[in-house]
Amino acid sequence: MMMADTLTAIQGVRMLACAPDGAKLTGEREAVELIGETMYHGVEWILLPVERLDDNFFQLKNRLAGHIIQKFVTYRRRLVILGDITSQIEQSSALTAFIYETNRGNQVWFLKDLAELTARLEDMQPREPQ
Repeated sequence: MMMADTLTAIQGVRMLACAPDGAKLTGEREAVELIGETMYHGVEWILLPVERLDDNFFQLKNRLAGHIIQKFVTYRRRLVILGDITSQIEQSSALTAFIYETNRGNQVWFLKDLAELTARLEDMQPREPQ
């Protein structure tokens, strides 16, 4: 039985948490459908387990990652790709650089786990004056 995508909140940020066993993101069409789901639920963050990405996503030469990420940027949706991608980045210095640059922004993050996401969101919170 497939798990359903669910609405959740982390550090007060509401997001759509995608089930790991859902349909893979194989192209721009699936990305737009996922973006539509966030619009329907009124959230701007999508938590996407790495299991939902097609292996081609990590082959930068085919530009799939760039096209998919551009859809999220265009529709002003924040994407968090969650999970261990050590084996993928070990095979490609270009992918390592791509992920480093992507993680420097606030639109798309590649993170290992929920603890790392919680810390990033905490860092984004406005600080109380001392």
